[in-house]
Amino acid sequence: MKIQARVKRSSYFDSITLMKVARSLTEMAGVEDAAAIMATEPNLQLLDEAGLAPFEGVEGKPGADDVLIVVRASDGVTAEAALQAAEEQLGQLGRRAIPSGDGTTGVQAGQRNPRSLELAVQLHPDARLAVISVPGMYAALEAEQALRNGLHVFLFSDNVKLEQEITLKHMAQERNLLLMGPDCGTAMINGVGLGFVNVVPRGPIGMVGASGTGTQQVMSLIAQEGYGVSQVIGCGGRDLSEAVGAITTLQGLRLLQADEQTRVVVLISKPPAAAVAERVLEVAASGQKPVIVIFVGADHHALQSRYGERLIIARTLAEAARQAVSISKTGKPLESEQGRAIIASKIGTRYRLAALFSGGTLCDEAMHIWAEQLGPIYSNIPLKPDWHLAQGPRAGGHFAIDFGADEYTHGRPHPMIDPSLRLKRLWEEAGNPEIGVILLDIVLGYCSHPDPAAVYAPVIAGALEQAGAQGRELRFVISLCGTEGDPQHLSAQAARFREAGAEVFTSNADAAWRCVELLSGTR
Repeated sequence: MKIQARVKRSSYFDSITLMKVARSLTEMAGVEDAAAIMATEPNLQLLDEAGLAPFEGVEGKPGADDVLIVVRASDGVTAEAALQAAEEQLGQLGRRAIPSGDGTTGVQAGQRNPRSLELAVQLHPDARLAVISVPGMYAALEAEQALRNGLHVFLFSDNVKLEQEITLKHMAQERNLLLMGPDCGTAMINGVGLGFVNVVPRGPIGMVGASGTGTQQVMSLIAQEGYGVSQVIGCGGRDLSEAVGAITTLQGLRLLQADEQTRVVVLISKPPAAAVAERVLEVAASGQKPVIVIFVGADHHALQSRYGERLIIARTLAEAARQAVSISKTGKPLESEQGRAIIASKIGTRYRLAALFSGGTLCDEAMHIWAEQLGPIYSNIPLKPDWHLAQGPRAGGHFAIDFGADEYTHGRPHPMIDPSLRLKRLWEEAGNPEIGVILLDIVLGYCSHPDPAAVYAPVIAGALEQAGAQGRELRFVISLCGTEGDPQHLSAQAARFREAGAEVFTSNADAAWRCVELLSGTR
């Protein structure tokens, strides 16, 4: 096995672009792993932790302003071919012409992309929003510069310090601007998708979301019902914490209440801090437009008792989507869903459940359903501290892993982009005779893998064939989030997963409940 690298000195590409390049290299024959990063000290450390160091082929230590490409391949020839392919991809991206308002490209045709925010503003004086995707240690400075230039900010970068987030959000608020993020995965402003986003029509439903995959689930289900969204404002996962105080969430709610194109609002988050929740819900309830609230895993009964006459409280992401469509269609909400019948005692099962997620909120929603029915669900994002599942040693019992969590994305792309780590764990669990049900979430849309069924479906089919030959039961359940308009096409993906032998649900909650039925013997 050969680990070789190449450096592009004094170059910059955003993390999404570099993730895509790395993923394309891992799809080449003979390439076991690959990374394309800005060579900051933290990134170099993550590279080492990922087993992609030490490497050969680089003279002198790369610096924070350099792009570093590293591959682990079967031999030197394969490694060099992969490195050359990566350099050609980055070269093509760097030569993209910049469109300007008069139909020409940039200052002159063929000009390279601007190398600074200041130059970008000069080239596009009419721009109103900046998308920032740089290493966390630089992200706050770039966001501050964008705000000072009068730009709304979509801050995709993570690893931004909490105190920096608070400062930036206050600065944005003072300038009547939005700071979406940090670690904001999904937004759609005036019909333009940002980050991981699905193709959905324009419509009357506005959304404020502190959850990327939760937001994608709701907007996709809305689109499947033939309705669309006006604006989708992402907040970042820490916005509703006590420290941040829901600055962006409150801005988003007020903006949507004033937006002429928005008739109904959906608010999505994990349970906020108590004082923050009260402030947010009072603002939501004080507007003239109906607001649907889904706090994944919150005490639904308590919220319903206190706010049920002024807000629509949803139990699941799917219910939130259905309520939004119902109000848009008829002006009236559906009767509150009571959820499925709760089994009196915890299910004693012969087999164990293994759930391998790429979306943290989808994982969280499913675990709340399962915990009521199955008892402890061990996880790297556990519902209770004593249910924590660390990397490496495995606990007995049912478990759910969020492969999008920081510990699984060190030195490698997000699992929605690069499925290799989750695929490896999938095959391991499929060969475990104690595992009877495996759930996977598959999130479609822009920035996600271009054809997840092509890589997952053969593994599922092979695992089912192996289990059958061994005379044991094994079932696969797919929680499929997406739309027909997505580049991967929802129906095509669903068909290929069903052909492989999996059951497919577009509602994550329905997929979770199906796992319970399978484990309890309802086949």
